[in-house]
Amino acid sequence: MNANQFLKAVAQLQGWRECAFLLALAERSFPNYALFAEAVDLKTGGKMHQILDLAWGTLQEDVAESAIPQLLVKLEALSPDVGAYDAYGVYPAFDFCQLLEQALLNRLNPSKHRATEASQLATSTVMSFIELSEGDGLEEYELVRLLDSHPLMKEDKAFQRNLVLELKRQRTPVEQFITEVRETAANDGVSNLGISPGD
Repeated sequence: MNANQFLKAVAQLQGWRECAFLLALAERSFPNYALFAEAVDLKTGGKMHQILDLAWGTLQEDVAESAIPQLLVKLEALSPDVGAYDAYGVYPAFDFCQLLEQALLNRLNPSKHRATEASQLATSTVMSFIELSEGDGLEEYELVRLLDSHPLMKEDKAFQRNLVLELKRQRTPVEQFITEVRETAANDGVSNLGISPGD
C-alpha cells in the first residue's frame, strides 16, 4: 500500500471502522499522556485510562446519548493546558487528548469524517519528537532524510497501514476483533514515541 492508497483508504473509513481507527491511534499514544501526568505529578493517568476504556466500550454496546457528552466534559477537565507547562511532554499528552476527543465526537456525529486529520496528527506527534530530539542544527534536506529513515516514523506508518487493512477486512466489530485491535495498538505500553511509563 503506497502513500496515496493509504490516504484513500483512511478517507473511506466510516462508522465503527472509523471510530476503531481513532481509538487505536489514541490507545497507541496514551503512554505519552500517562508519562507526562507522572512527570508533573498530576494524578490523572488512571482517570484518563477509564475514559479510554469507556470509549472502547462504545464500539460494543449501545450507549446512552448523554454518556458521550459526559465523557467529553471529563476529558476536557483532564486535558493539560499547553500554555501552563514548560515541559515538551505536554504536547504529545495534549495530542493524545485530541485523538480521544475525535473518537468520542465520532460516536456523537458519525457523519463527519475525522480519520484523515487524526492520522496526520498522530504522525506529526512523532515527527515533532524526532525533530526535537535528533534534528537540532540539521539542514532541511538532512531533516527530511532523518524523518524518512527513522525507525519511529517507519513504525508509525506500518502501524497505521496495518490497522486500516485489518479494519477494511473485518465485517463486523465483534468483541474478539476489537480486543485484538486494542492490544496491537497498546503495543505493550510503548507509545508511538517509543516511550512507556516507568522508563
